[in-house]
Amino acid sequence: MTQSFSLDLRVRVAAFVEAGHSCRAAARHFGVSDSCAIKLMQRRRHSGSLAPARQGRPPGGGKLVVYKSFLVQTVEAEPAITMPELAARLLDEHGIVAAPAMLSRFLCRRGFSYKKMPDGGGVRTRRRAG
Repeated sequence: MTQSFSLDLRVRVAAFVEAGHSCRAAARHFGVSDSCAIKLMQRRRHSGSLAPARQGRPPGGGKLVVYKSFLVQTVEAEPAITMPELAARLLDEHGIVAAPAMLSRFLCRRGFSYKKMPDGGGVRTRRRAG
């Protein structure tokens, strides 16, 4: 992901435009793209701020957060459950479609890890804190 322009540069571009120059002239003068200068002035008109917007995904846990207790209880009750089986159980009991990889990432973020067994199977266990 690219870095945002500094607030100092943003203020100078905006001041140049407010002094009566066009956005495109400001872009040429400060060495930024036309699009950057135009969007910067649109941002100032709409929000009143020149600060860059937050980049990336908004914070939140996704659609599985609501079912955290169900998923954790299911895995703790049956540690050898596979992710496709867990996905099928989630669909049957709550009507939510979730990919096995999504469930695995969700459980890993909640402190579970997958331990392979010598017989070829595996068990999900909760990692100890600290």
